[in-house]
Amino acid sequence: MFKLKRKSNKSQARLGLLKTRRGSLVTPFFMPIATQGTVKSLTSEEVKKIGAQIVLANTYHLYLRPGAKVFTQIGDLHQLMKWSGPILTDSGGYQVFSLAGTKNRKNNLVKIETNKVRFTSHIDGSTHEFTPAKVLQMQKVIGSDIQMILDICTPYPASREVVIKDVATTLRWARKAQQLLQTKKYQDRALRFAIVQGGIYEDLRKACARELVALHFDGYAIGGLAVGETHSQMYQVLTYTVPELPENKPRYLMGVGKPENIIKAVELGVDMFDCVIPTREARHGRLYIWRQNQIQKKNFYTTINIKSAKYKYDSQALYDCKNAPELAGYSRAYVHHLFKTNEALGLRLATLTNLHFYLDLMEKIRNSIGRGLL
Repeated sequence: MFKLKRKSNKSQARLGLLKTRRGSLVTPFFMPIATQGTVKSLTSEEVKKIGAQIVLANTYHLYLRPGAKVFTQIGDLHQLMKWSGPILTDSGGYQVFSLAGTKNRKNNLVKIETNKVRFTSHIDGSTHEFTPAKVLQMQKVIGSDIQMILDICTPYPASREVVIKDVATTLRWARKAQQLLQTKKYQDRALRFAIVQGGIYEDLRKACARELVALHFDGYAIGGLAVGETHSQMYQVLTYTVPELPENKPRYLMGVGKPENIIKAVELGVDMFDCVIPTREARHGRLYIWRQNQIQKKNFYTTINIKSAKYKYDSQALYDCKNAPELAGYSRAYVHHLFKTNEALGLRLATLTNLHFYLDLMEKIRNSIGRGLL
């Protein structure tokens, strides 16, 4: 399922091949976010054309809308969004807590029980519950190829006592999920990944990782980062957590991040990434632009606010058209105009620009590992 192709001599970076039932993925890779079954403003054909190997959708959102009944009657997510490649679905655990506004857990919007979590919809206030079984079943109905096990993403900061309790629940749910995965119902070639939690506490992270590894999932994610801690804290967590994960299985850092965060995480041995940054910042007119091709150097990229008045007369191309023919002929002045007039094309071109940047970044990372530069 996962083949390690090359290990760096300079760091823990590695090249690999992850096989899914809908094709093989070259690692390290980045997953554009298709939370509700779409990468905002783009068609699936466009996402594929710019080089995305896989997209990420979210179980929580798809459970609420359009709901399991639509998938069972109309077709799975691949059919609905016309995406033939692999899809990863998050378990929805993060959204259960973050969208319900329960960082302090003093309200009753979310209630954690032994084998389930009760929550209210952020859409209409209706009551629902997720169990390890229900989350697996929903992802099976969605038809995703990599499916995450239900966990608790502990907010930051959190006391050690809270983190201990959340890790215990995460492990309990993982054990339950693994029991279910041994049944005939789930022998369908989808890959299932468990999520390592533990906050910024080294002993809790290591203990969680070791127990999850003993359960023999197909891959392992590191969750609960990029939730408010500093970059140095995140790197420290990765430094002692990644070595606990099997070398012969993929490692996924959830929700990260800025280009420099991704490069550092790759150097620490991570294979898979997702983040809302390229699409979210595109919606606000912040574009990622290359300054030089060598990602090992500082300031290899910059960001610009295309809505700034200084781009009103800027005839420079939006992106290197050799790598992004979809953007050929579009100037910064034109995209500035589109944002100022609230034209939808501005969002589309900005999103294409940022996703091109992130996917080009991953290609440069892979090339750098192959050449022994990273």
